[in-house]
Amino acid sequence: MMSDIARLRWHCRRGTKELDLMLEGFLLAQGEHLDAAELQTFEQILKQEDDDLQRWLLYGEPVEKAELATMIDRVRRHFIER
Repeated sequence: MMSDIARLRWHCRRGTKELDLMLEGFLLAQGEHLDAAELQTFEQILKQEDDDLQRWLLYGEPVEKAELATMIDRVRRHFIER
């Protein structure tokens, strides 16, 4: 059976280099340190439309879904601070 991290890593592949790097990079660096609730939130992020992810992660537009906002910010900060 595929581990949760491996399964999520597969879903990080969005087809755009920028999103792939941000999402997979965050998961590889932080995934082992996320608790179950945080992993669930990250999984919810991966279920969002690519257009929304680009607006939030690449352009820093506000996240309308409050339950995702903190994790989106963490992913974005991880990428910027690298």
